[in-house]
Amino acid sequence: NAQSSRSHSVFMLHLCGYNKESGTVVQGALNLCDLAGSERLDRSGVASDSRRLKETLAINKSLSCLGDVFTSLANGSKHIPFRNSKLTYLLQDCLSGDGKALMFVNLSPTVESSNESLCSLRFAQRVNQVELGKATKHVQYTKGGGSRR
Repeated sequence: NAQSSRSHSVFMLHLCGYNKESGTVVQGALNLCDLAGSERLDRSGVASDSRRLKETLAINKSLSCLGDVFTSLANGSKHIPFRNSKLTYLLQDCLSGDGKALMFVNLSPTVESSNESLCSLRFAQRVNQVELGKATKHVQYTKGGGSRR
Protein backbone atom coordinates (compact mmCIF):
# COMPACT_ATOMS: atom_id res chain seq x y z
CA ASN A 1 0.00 0.00 0.00
CA ALA A 2 1.83 3.10 -1.20
CA GLN A 3 -0.64 5.48 0.43
CA SER A 4 -0.37 4.36 4.06
CA SER A 5 1.81 2.41 6.45
CA ARG A 6 -1.32 1.03 8.10
CA SER A 7 -1.77 -2.15 6.10
CA HIS A 8 -0.95 -5.83 6.15
CA SER A 9 2.24 -6.94 4.48
CA VAL A 10 2.63 -10.49 3.15
CA PHE A 11 5.89 -11.83 1.75
CA MET A 12 5.80 -15.27 0.11
CA LEU A 13 8.97 -17.10 -0.88
CA HIS A 14 8.61 -20.36 -2.79
CA LEU A 15 11.73 -22.53 -2.83
CA CYS A 16 12.68 -25.50 -4.95
CA GLY A 17 15.87 -27.50 -4.50
CA TYR A 18 17.24 -30.23 -6.74
CA ASN A 19 19.85 -32.81 -5.81
CA LYS A 20 21.54 -34.08 -9.00
CA GLU A 21 23.10 -37.08 -7.28
CA SER A 22 19.90 -38.52 -5.84
CA GLY A 23 17.45 -36.98 -8.30
CA THR A 24 15.30 -35.57 -5.52
CA VAL A 25 13.38 -32.35 -5.78
CA VAL A 26 12.35 -30.65 -2.54
CA GLN A 27 9.82 -27.83 -2.50
CA GLY A 28 8.80 -25.47 0.26
CA ALA A 29 7.44 -22.05 1.02
CA LEU A 30 8.08 -19.37 3.59
CA ASN A 31 5.31 -16.88 4.36
CA LEU A 32 6.06 -13.81 6.43
CA CYS A 33 3.10 -11.67 7.46
CA ASP A 34 3.12 -8.36 9.23
CA LEU A 35 -0.46 -7.72 10.21
CA ALA A 36 -1.74 -4.23 10.87
CA GLY A 37 -3.27 -3.92 14.29
CA SER A 38 -6.97 -3.48 14.75
CA GLU A 39 -8.14 -0.04 15.80
CA ARG A 40 -11.02 1.24 17.83
CA LEU A 41 -12.84 3.74 15.65
CA ASP A 42 -13.65 6.06 18.54
CA ARG A 43 -10.05 6.15 19.78
CA SER A 44 -8.34 6.47 16.41
CA GLY A 45 -10.25 9.59 15.33
CA VAL A 46 -10.62 8.39 11.76
CA ALA A 47 -14.38 9.04 11.55
CA SER A 48 -13.80 12.46 9.99
CA ASP A 49 -11.46 11.12 7.27
CA SER A 50 -13.41 8.85 4.91
CA ARG A 51 -10.28 7.32 3.34
CA ARG A 52 -8.75 6.39 6.69
CA LEU A 53 -12.13 5.17 7.95
CA LYS A 54 -12.47 2.85 4.95
CA GLU A 55 -8.89 1.64 5.47
CA THR A 56 -9.48 0.99 9.18
CA LEU A 57 -12.70 -0.90 8.50
CA ALA A 58 -10.94 -3.07 5.87
CA ILE A 59 -8.07 -3.88 8.27
CA ASN A 60 -10.48 -4.76 11.08
CA LYS A 61 -12.60 -6.91 8.72
CA SER A 62 -9.60 -8.90 7.48
CA LEU A 63 -8.40 -9.48 11.05
CA SER A 64 -11.88 -10.63 11.99
CA CYS A 65 -11.91 -13.03 9.03
CA LEU A 66 -8.50 -14.35 10.09
CA GLY A 67 -9.88 -14.91 13.58
CA ASP A 68 -12.81 -16.82 12.05
CA VAL A 69 -10.35 -19.05 10.18
CA PHE A 70 -8.42 -19.79 13.38
CA THR A 71 -11.65 -20.54 15.24
CA SER A 72 -12.80 -22.91 12.49
CA LEU A 73 -9.41 -24.65 12.47
CA ALA A 74 -9.41 -24.98 16.27
CA ASN A 75 -12.94 -26.44 16.21
CA GLY A 76 -12.06 -28.90 13.44
CA SER A 77 -14.78 -27.51 11.19
CA LYS A 78 -15.27 -29.11 7.79
CA HIS A 79 -15.55 -25.68 6.14
CA ILE A 80 -12.77 -23.18 6.77
CA PRO A 81 -13.73 -19.66 5.54
CA PHE A 82 -10.49 -18.90 3.67
CA ARG A 83 -12.31 -17.00 0.91
CA ASN A 84 -13.83 -14.39 3.22
CA SER A 85 -10.91 -11.99 2.76
CA LYS A 86 -7.88 -11.51 0.54
CA LEU A 87 -5.62 -12.04 3.56
CA THR A 88 -7.08 -15.42 4.54
CA TYR A 89 -7.16 -16.49 0.89
CA LEU A 90 -3.43 -15.71 0.57
CA LEU A 91 -2.63 -17.61 3.76
CA GLN A 92 -4.75 -20.64 2.89
CA ASP A 93 -1.85 -22.91 1.89
CA CYS A 94 0.25 -22.25 4.98
CA LEU A 95 -2.73 -22.64 7.35
CA SER A 96 -4.21 -25.76 5.75
CA GLY A 97 -2.35 -28.23 7.96
CA ASP A 98 0.65 -28.71 5.71
CA GLY A 99 3.07 -26.43 7.52
CA LYS A 100 3.99 -24.71 10.73
CA ALA A 101 3.05 -21.26 11.94
CA LEU A 102 4.58 -18.93 14.50
CA MET A 103 2.97 -15.72 15.70
CA PHE A 104 4.45 -12.77 17.53
CA VAL A 105 2.16 -10.29 19.22
CA ASN A 106 3.35 -6.76 19.89
CA LEU A 107 1.76 -4.91 22.77
CA SER A 108 1.87 -1.31 23.82
CA PRO A 109 2.97 -0.75 27.43
CA THR A 110 0.76 2.31 27.88
CA VAL A 111 -2.37 2.35 30.02
CA GLU A 112 -4.23 4.08 27.18
CA SER A 113 -3.61 1.06 24.96
CA SER A 114 -4.55 -1.58 27.50
CA ASN A 115 -7.86 -2.41 25.76
CA GLU A 116 -6.12 -2.96 22.42
CA SER A 117 -3.39 -4.99 24.13
CA LEU A 118 -6.02 -7.16 25.79
CA CYS A 119 -7.74 -7.72 22.43
CA SER A 120 -4.38 -8.69 20.89
CA LEU A 121 -3.73 -11.17 23.70
CA ARG A 122 -7.20 -12.67 23.26
CA PHE A 123 -6.56 -13.02 19.53
CA ALA A 124 -3.23 -14.74 20.25
CA GLN A 125 -5.00 -17.08 22.67
CA ARG A 126 -7.46 -18.05 19.92
CA VAL A 127 -4.56 -18.70 17.54
CA ASN A 128 -2.82 -20.78 20.19
CA GLN A 129 -5.81 -23.16 20.27
CA VAL A 130 -5.15 -24.21 16.67
CA GLU A 131 -3.33 -27.46 15.95
CA LEU A 132 -2.23 -27.41 12.32
CA GLY A 133 -0.91 -30.95 12.39
CA LYS A 134 2.47 -32.29 11.45
CA ALA A 135 4.38 -30.50 8.71
CA THR A 136 5.00 -32.67 5.67
CA LYS A 137 7.96 -32.81 3.33
CA HIS A 138 7.39 -32.21 -0.36
CA VAL A 139 9.95 -34.51 -1.98
CA GLN A 140 9.82 -35.90 -5.50
CA TYR A 141 12.18 -38.45 -6.98
CA THR A 142 12.95 -37.87 -10.65
CA LYS A 143 14.08 -40.41 -13.19
CA GLY A 144 17.71 -40.33 -14.15
CA GLY A 145 18.88 -39.23 -10.72
CA GLY A 146 21.85 -40.86 -9.07
CA SER A 147 21.63 -44.00 -7.02
CA ARG A 148 19.78 -43.92 -3.74
CA ARG A 149 21.70 -44.87 -0.65
